[in-house]
Amino acid sequence: MFKKKEKAELLQIARRAIESYFDFPGEQPITKFSKLKEKGAAFTTITIDDRLRGCIGYIVAVKALYETVWETARSAAFGDPRFPSLKRDEVEFIKIEISVLSPLKELKNLNDFDIGKHGLYIRKGFYSGLLLPQVAVEYNWNREEFLREVCLKAGLPEDAYLQGAEIYKFSAEIFSEN
Repeated sequence: MFKKKEKAELLQIARRAIESYFDFPGEQPITKFSKLKEKGAAFTTITIDDRLRGCIGYIVAVKALYETVWETARSAAFGDPRFPSLKRDEVEFIKIEISVLSPLKELKNLNDFDIGKHGLYIRKGFYSGLLLPQVAVEYNWNREEFLREVCLKAGLPEDAYLQGAEIYKFSAEIFSEN
């Protein structure tokens, strides 16, 4: 669990990553909290008027969490292939949400995850996809719907979870602006 000040700093880092992109693209993040210097996996989600505008993340902890948040914020704003790059005049309207992920744990039993608590990652062949825990809640999905949707997100048939795909669960600490 992160302290209130650590969450605030991560949100501030994400916002600064996006705002500085226009005038200081080479700027690098800094933090004063040692916990944020530990390796961490995270996703940054950007919305405008409660509509998705970008979401990019790392499913494995490969660098310091504060650096991960900086990179994923910029990627969500300017590199999510599903959306055009954020424009300068949109920045004041965005809401930033950060999901810090636990390590992935292979799902041996399809009933061994909880809606709202766990996200899912699926992999089969060259295809893979991930849905964060909050997505199933937002769409009011049950367990089977969540499994089908993560398959579709990966570009797989909706029943791939029954056809030998590797499935992993994870939890996330989720916090946002406001």
